[in-house]
Amino acid sequence: MMLVVEDIDTYYGKRHVLQGVSLKIMKNEIVALLGRNGAGKSTLVKSIIGRQPASNGDIYFCGNNITNLASHRIARLGIGVLNQGRSIFPTLTTLENIMIGYKNRHNQQWDLDSILGIFPALEGRLSHWGWQLSGGEQQMVAIARALMTNPKMLVLDEPSDGLAPLILNKIGKTISLMCQLGVSVILVEQNVPFALQLVDRVYVMNKGRISFDGHANMLKENTTLLHRYLGI
Repeated sequence: MMLVVEDIDTYYGKRHVLQGVSLKIMKNEIVALLGRNGAGKSTLVKSIIGRQPASNGDIYFCGNNITNLASHRIARLGIGVLNQGRSIFPTLTTLENIMIGYKNRHNQQWDLDSILGIFPALEGRLSHWGWQLSGGEQQMVAIARALMTNPKMLVLDEPSDGLAPLILNKIGKTISLMCQLGVSVILVEQNVPFALQLVDRVYVMNKGRISFDGHANMLKENTTLLHRYLGI
């Protein structure tokens, strides 16, 4: 088991946002976290990575209790994050943006060569400033930067946002490849068709609770469930 979230509650002030949320993610698994705006997806991610502490319950990563650990300590244990909006530094070059996340570790899986192997389009753009890159290129750089930390699990927050279909297809293949190479993935998405074609299992959130937990095919093949949980 890679990640276990057990019955957590999270508050913003007096507002009870997450209410008894539980989920599990296995090694080498891609899991989607879906839900409408305001369902609690972002708060759950923040609780997992230590940005919004849970008030009750426990979170385990690779057997370690990480409940309410500082974000930098959680990152060092092997959880990487791709934030929504990419967060590329516009006045740094592509290479500098990628290398920010680099850690020189023994048996490191991801380095610049392996990154350029999956994103060959970036090789000719390494000296370009961040602001000169297209939206698709910026997303590639953001994923590359996250992989350079050599995570065991990667949280991807809206990686499809604003991307053309051709680039989106490339990002989808990259996510699948990451899983094959040993990186577990939590995919937080509004683009439901994109998510369902990639993932093994799905959690759907509604009003701070998990309202659906099952295999992706259960949603893909059931328009009634898609409408009930996601309004599609």
